[in-house]
Amino acid sequence: MTLSFGTDGVRGPAREFTPSWVAALGAAMVDVFGGGSFVLGRDTRESGPRIVADLTQGISAAGGSVVDLGVAPTPAVAWVAARDGVPGAVVSASHNPWADNGIKVFAPGGTKLDDGTESELARALDAHLAASPVAGTSDSAGDGAATLDAYVAHLVASIDGRRLDGLRVVLDCAHGAASALAPRVFTAVGADVTVIGNHPDGRNINENCGSTHLELLADTVVRLGADVGLAFDGDADRVLAVDGSGAVVDGDHIIAMLALDRHRRGVLVGSAVVVTVMTNLGFRLAMDEADIEVVETPVGDRHCLAALERRGLVLGGEQSGHVILRDLATTGDGMLSGLQIADLVVRSSQPLASLAATAMTRVPQVLHNVEVHGDRAALIDAIRPDVEAEQSRLGSSGRILVRSSGTEPLIRVMVEATDAGVAAEVATRLVTAVTSLDGAGEPSP
Repeated sequence: MTLSFGTDGVRGPAREFTPSWVAALGAAMVDVFGGGSFVLGRDTRESGPRIVADLTQGISAAGGSVVDLGVAPTPAVAWVAARDGVPGAVVSASHNPWADNGIKVFAPGGTKLDDGTESELARALDAHLAASPVAGTSDSAGDGAATLDAYVAHLVASIDGRRLDGLRVVLDCAHGAASALAPRVFTAVGADVTVIGNHPDGRNINENCGSTHLELLADTVVRLGADVGLAFDGDADRVLAVDGSGAVVDGDHIIAMLALDRHRRGVLVGSAVVVTVMTNLGFRLAMDEADIEVVETPVGDRHCLAALERRGLVLGGEQSGHVILRDLATTGDGMLSGLQIADLVVRSSQPLASLAATAMTRVPQVLHNVEVHGDRAALIDAIRPDVEAEQSRLGSSGRILVRSSGTEPLIRVMVEATDAGVAAEVATRLVTAVTSLDGAGEPSP
């Protein structure tokens, strides 16, 4: 077994989620959160029902009970957990291929686990794996369909009774958890909706569709003359957009548009937004011009959420399309964010392309993944003088980020500069500095 907790729960090949391992995790969840009710959901992978049944068995064996929503987006499970004050879990591998799966655990109230709680859960899991299994049932209670109806109503209410009549929207549901719900949401507010990627068969989730494969969405938007295209990932906790010309509007642009709109309306709490170190320099320059503070975190939407909570802020996220509207949700919600984008297009009477272009201008970015054999932290420390010298040359017109991969023997060298050629030159010099110290060979782009 190679499964272990990472930055977003547990993820790996579905075959590794054995009945005994999953049941032990269910029992461990009861140890950590107590023997009350747990809300569960899953995406459309064929391994999902089995894993949910095993997780339910473990929870019931330890004295808990389960409300099973069936196929449900990750943010729907988080919303129910927040509404009911209970813990929950989602069986999903997000944007991974169908043969993988995963389990994301939410604390009571629908928030992601902090490091301490995650460690406690891992210890409880190890204890149950070492002990003899305890039999339980796979029964669940509650009306999952009615609960999801309430979630849809929550999303519709997020635009305060406004309508999207006449807006032509294409939705790519990635053959995943949004397949049934996303069309309902956008149809309910009056949009003219075309849907692709909404015929899951257990194995086609994320296959050449969704937020990791935007080509079909872009082609469909252009062919139909639609106004907005929205692509979700497998569990629908993130979204990327496509404008009427087929151009991609990524998470940086989405957050910038929403931040500027909220700032103008006086509802951007703290006049600040939370993003990660990977967010483009162009975003930072745009926010600075608008007098919006940028709070920076390490990579990962969990870090964004923690900073939002710590500062009492309401908007943050990542370039990948995890957009967190903390006054409306406890986690990233692709359908919620997509609805906010569509609402902004209608309210502003501007096409999405214009909104994105005026919100920020992307600065050229060069990224190299340098394979290394030595101690990554020591190497990064050793090239610090080189990084500082290059940053001094770039000044405010550029940015350098050198960091260690959390999962691979790589040092990631990222350089942004208003001049693409300068960015490439600086990145090459820093890569050379790393490889000359490590003797690791050539970088991979």
